[in-house]
Amino acid sequence: MTIQQRVLLVDDEEELRRSTAQALELFDLTVDTFPNAENVLELSGFGFDGVIVSDIRMPGLDGMTLLHRIRELDAEIPVILVTGHGDVQLAVKAMREGAYDFLEKPFTPQHLAGVIRRALERRSLILENRRLRAVAGKRDDVEARMPGRTQVMVDLRYRIRAIGATDADTLVIGDTGVGKEVVARALHDISPRANRPFIAINCAALPETLIESELFGHEAGAFPGALRPRYGKFEHARGGTILLDEISSMPFDLQAKFLRVLQERVITRLGSNETVPLDVRFIATSKVDLEAEVAAGRFRADLLYRLNVATVHVPALSQRRADIPLLFLQLVREAAARYGREDMIVPPDIISLIAQRDWPGNVRELRNAADRLVLGLDPGSGEPGGAVKENGGRLAEKVAAFERSLIAGEIAAHGGALKPVYETLGISRKTLYEKMQKYGLDKKMLGVESLSQDDRGE
Repeated sequence: MTIQQRVLLVDDEEELRRSTAQALELFDLTVDTFPNAENVLELSGFGFDGVIVSDIRMPGLDGMTLLHRIRELDAEIPVILVTGHGDVQLAVKAMREGAYDFLEKPFTPQHLAGVIRRALERRSLILENRRLRAVAGKRDDVEARMPGRTQVMVDLRYRIRAIGATDADTLVIGDTGVGKEVVARALHDISPRANRPFIAINCAALPETLIESELFGHEAGAFPGALRPRYGKFEHARGGTILLDEISSMPFDLQAKFLRVLQERVITRLGSNETVPLDVRFIATSKVDLEAEVAAGRFRADLLYRLNVATVHVPALSQRRADIPLLFLQLVREAAARYGREDMIVPPDIISLIAQRDWPGNVRELRNAADRLVLGLDPGSGEPGGAVKENGGRLAEKVAAFERSLIAGEIAAHGGALKPVYETLGISRKTLYEKMQKYGLDKKMLGVESLSQDDRGE
């Protein structure tokens, strides 16, 4: 179904609002009019296929505030601002803060219609690109980065896609090694900021004596050794995303200054009194309970509330054990490519061992085990001598070994339930059972329950 492109026209002067709408409709534009901006926010969103035209000076929610609110919903919705005051400085400010265009009254209907048509074309292209990226299944695909069939992973990917499409500051919570930075990067790459910088800052690794200079930058002479002006990391990320890794490690004194950055979106370099506008999205990660840190007096409550606009909880491997076998096989393939090795066949006994083990280091520890296996080391201990060798022999033997490994991995991944296994592999239940008998596969051997009566036949 094709969505009708719309023009949302906001002006508190009824006569001007009506006449402008009638003139635009003569150019075959679909126009909805509003006396104030509040209702426009309800109609806008990530999938909105249209343009907003707003007077800049209105009682209540004015045009500049509307622009900022729209950009919070979707930074790529075109907003055209109109004024009758000939304020050049205001026009420059509006364009710098994301307005698509700025028109001064009086203007001709032809001119306004031309600007709107160009904005609608741009919006259509943006939405089409987003749709293509969503179905491309390539590097920026969320599922490729965070595979898993368990419900917690399905829910995680859904939440990432929903939050990533906005410009909301986000808090990512999870244990060590679960992939919090992978989530942060995915949020950036599916956002309107995808083509802008992604700056990762490890709050625990910043030198305490230089932390403000590193983040905010400095002017020449701000402190001994500051011979020339320098941009900080915040300014380097202009238009993009800043990842604050392990935000709980940020010194308490610095938290107050960072809170001001979050609230006002401006920074002041060391040695300067001038503020610098900051157009960035912040994503913060934490492995500790920040509410407990607030209670202990180590983290500011107001900073937590400001950061916690949207929260993503990344599950530990213990919460998605059924995903471990297939995740391990994918990590083995990635490791083989990284080390320039041929794809290797992972024996079922290794898959069974991997599926049964606890992984307190989560995906990071599992990735290390995959690397060791590819390098010819014992994936469990990291010591030589227990290496799983690549299968040699004729092509038929290699194909059979691969088929056995694939079936074993699917059985382990689905916790012994055979129905999703034969559906995933595209074979009948009878064929699956025959192959299990052929290769000597039993669910008990793979760390799951023994074969049930329902699994033994059509």
